[in-house]
Amino acid sequence: MPVMFHALPTFDVRNLQAGHPDFYGQPAERTTSSGSGTPCRHCLSNTPAGETMLILSYRPFENDQPYAEVGPIFLCGENCKRFEDSAGLPPILQTSPEYLVKGYCADDRIAYGTGEIVSPNDLTATCDAIFADNKVAYIHVRSARNNCYMCKITRIL
Repeated sequence: MPVMFHALPTFDVRNLQAGHPDFYGQPAERTTSSGSGTPCRHCLSNTPAGETMLILSYRPFENDQPYAEVGPIFLCGENCKRFEDSAGLPPILQTSPEYLVKGYCADDRIAYGTGEIVSPNDLTATCDAIFADNKVAYIHVRSARNNCYMCKITRIL
């Protein structure tokens, strides 16, 4: 089953880049990117070395509920072009040896039994297997080492 990778919405990212508060009501921390290990969740690439980047708390869910995890993410500090929804593996999912994937139901609850640590080479096949369960509405990809949210995956219907 084909899948689609989704970056954070541009409207939300532009607000954060303009100084709007993060999930905890704090301004994002501004720092300088080292170039590696600084994946922007909007362009889905590492923020280039020497460029300004933001560190902030983010919750990739609309509503409060027990499974609505909040965690740190990076964004480019200046406007970057959003990674267009694509069936191709985004650049940031090719920079680590493994990622955590978890399926979620339409009510934003974890679909138990879907969480797996996978390599980039196995990511699409693992998502296909997770989506074989019809109760799974979407998948989140997270850092396997730090649990930071990376992007969302949906089915291509």
